[in-house]
Amino acid sequence: MTLDGNRVLVVGGTSGLGLAVAQAAAARGATPIVASRSRANVDRALGELPAGAEGAVLDLTDPDSLARLVERAGAIDHLVYTAGEPLRLTMLPDLTPEVARAFWETRYFGALAVVRAVTGARSLRDGGSIVLTGGNAGRRPAPGWALGASVCGAMEALTRQLALELAPVRVNVVAPGVTRSPLWAGMAAEEQQAMYDGIAATLPVGRVGEPSDVALAYLYAMEQPMATGTSILVDGGAVLV
Repeated sequence: MTLDGNRVLVVGGTSGLGLAVAQAAAARGATPIVASRSRANVDRALGELPAGAEGAVLDLTDPDSLARLVERAGAIDHLVYTAGEPLRLTMLPDLTPEVARAFWETRYFGALAVVRAVTGARSLRDGGSIVLTGGNAGRRPAPGWALGASVCGAMEALTRQLALELAPVRVNVVAPGVTRSPLWAGMAAEEQQAMYDGIAATLPVGRVGEPSDVALAYLYAMEQPMATGTSILVDGGAVLV
């Protein structure tokens, strides 16, 4: 398969991993359509993408906004969901129901809402696919990762279920490890670098991932015609150590 001439809708595609996926898809000849809640972020992302890329503002909690996005995007070949709030490690004493619900809102319920909107409108062309985003925390949790680990596990389970319910549409999930991205924007720059350096020292590959590294897994999921219900782990070997 090839992405040449394909239309790829990337929800959360204006920064970090999502923007890297949009850029990689464009380099393969696709037209990326990036969606985010902020018009300023959409415009900035379009400035970093080739001519012909498209953008849209989206409120994941608003069914009308989802419907407008689907109508504007039109027929698409692939849906990629990378949206997520900045990560925050939360220990059990601070894990209130409000904190937990807020974390799940974008990462899980947002993904489910977009998939329902796109498949309900029958926007995916024959041979199309959906690629969701999880993480290696579901397989290798650590203190403070109760929310991250549970959402990652849920995304893998959802992927397998959707691969059956939506067949022949292919549904896969990419599970990155710690990646140098805006997801860690809640930490000071020196704290981020210390974290990256500490994790890199433990990894078989000797470094943490960049968004462009992980984006290749999304391309694989889109282009591989026999992959469905699969979790693609991209963590530099973190689950091994």
